[in-house]
Amino acid sequence: MASQVMTRPLCAGDLEAVVALDASLSGHPRRGFHARRLAQLGGPPARAVGVGAERDGRLVGFASAGVLDGEFGGSDPVGVIDAIGVAPFARGAGVATALLGSLEKVLLELGATHLRTQVDWSASGMGGFFQSAGFPLAPRMALERVVETPFEDEFQWEELPVRSMEERDLPAIVRIDRHMTGRDRTPFYRRRIGETLRESGIRLSLVAETDGQATGFLMARIDYGEFGQTEEAAVLDAIGVDPAFAGRRLGRALLEQFLLNLRSLRVEKVITEVAWGQHDLAAFLGKAGFTPCQRLCLEKAIGAGSGR
Repeated sequence: MASQVMTRPLCAGDLEAVVALDASLSGHPRRGFHARRLAQLGGPPARAVGVGAERDGRLVGFASAGVLDGEFGGSDPVGVIDAIGVAPFARGAGVATALLGSLEKVLLELGATHLRTQVDWSASGMGGFFQSAGFPLAPRMALERVVETPFEDEFQWEELPVRSMEERDLPAIVRIDRHMTGRDRTPFYRRRIGETLRESGIRLSLVAETDGQATGFLMARIDYGEFGQTEEAAVLDAIGVDPAFAGRRLGRALLEQFLLNLRSLRVEKVITEVAWGQHDLAAFLGKAGFTPCQRLCLEKAIGAGSGR
């Protein structure tokens, strides 16, 4: 009789077991990614959640999710699955389903209403699993841009002052975002600016100025391993321009400086997400060289909104 599989929260002591299991499944050790994820467990604020599956005291499966609360224009906490794996000898026993159930329970306690992920469109096995787990296609599109790809037209971004984001920029950023979205996302931007100051080597956030006034901003970070990726990539979380200064190419200036910084860090790719309704943003990013990724965005409502 097979031993029962139990799920439990992941902890920092699981790093070696998680890295070994992930490497055996993907062929690529993602030690840096998993180390950061495990270090983020236990907030506050909660930035990540992780669960493991054990059999006879051995880790046979794991799942981790980042917790978003404002990225990509969101207004509510959202869980984003970026890693899930089950040892081959433990498959077929409902381990992955149990891991997802445990993740949902933890995320609900954090106030999340949805669970998202991305899968390569050609990964039929993974896509089939998420479909059976109740994940339909999300009304979102994943975009990417190769950093070294030149812009189609010449633009002297040096004429527009762009600098690193500072704590004093919070009121201006919140004001610009409120004009664009109609929402006050102060907690999200306060947290992100705090991370910018504490983790300057990981996040890349910029402000554009006009006559000494902050009139545009870009918030981004560098991550390694999200959604099973094996190469380092920059993630563009938010970009905004004061509507009163529209047409002055501030967004373009921010992107130019952002890409220049990435080149110095030898990061080759930028990824982001756009909701179907964000037509102006999608058009802007398209003109700036972003194209659709070969990845499908999936999203599942959890809790009261799931229809359970």
